[in-house]
Amino acid sequence: MSLKELNDNDLQAILTFTISLARKAGDLILQGSEAIQQSGSNVDEKKNSVDLVTEYDVKVEELVKKEIAATYPDFKFIGEESYAAGSRNPLTDDPTFCVDPIGERRPMQPLVRPFVYRKPFTVDGTTNFVHGFPWVCISLGLIYKKRPVLGVIFNPFLNWLYHGIKGQGSYLSRNGGEPLRLPLSKSPKPLGTLNHALIAVEWGNDRTLDPLDKRSLSFRNLAGDPDGGVPKDEWLILYVRWGARR
Repeated sequence: MSLKELNDNDLQAILTFTISLARKAGDLILQGSEAIQQSGSNVDEKKNSVDLVTEYDVKVEELVKKEIAATYPDFKFIGEESYAAGSRNPLTDDPTFCVDPIGERRPMQPLVRPFVYRKPFTVDGTTNFVHGFPWVCISLGLIYKKRPVLGVIFNPFLNWLYHGIKGQGSYLSRNGGEPLRLPLSKSPKPLGTLNHALIAVEWGNDRTLDPLDKRSLSFRNLAGDPDGGVPKDEWLILYVRWGARR
């Protein structure tokens, strides 16, 4: 397989491998959750009491990295934990797996988001994992020529698996069933206003006063009723789903 030219057959083979790897990593996540709930496990604070890392974040990433290296030894690798520890290889045109070992994905979040190379992942699911809240997933993406081309997201607690290849649609498999093409609604209606939307918010890991005040204002503008005196802030509609911050 050429490192410079991945064709559709190559991507399909990589997707099959990545789905299998996500399920294997999911088994380890479940084992870790059981261990933490039963007897406790090592939990460290990256920055504060809500920015957490467990030994299972590291174990899952190590498992994924080892499996990728064995199957695709010439592919590059970017992982959240190794990135945070200082391993920050430059992004090149070579195929590069980008991995969040224990993350969080909300149902309305796009499967493939614009990739910004400052920190591979910005939404943390370890807090959910530590507290036994089952909104946890393993996220695996393939970047090729500096563009996302393939993604797999697996929640082992719910047994929901999202996957997609660029230009071929995105799919959801629930409880091992047949993949369902997204969106699940056959005739999704355009969203006229946020009054008809389900909005999820992320407080982030910086809990100092200034960012909390700014996020609180953003959330107020999103959820507030303009007829009740809450001013509209239209630009937030464009940016909130992409993780933009004031």
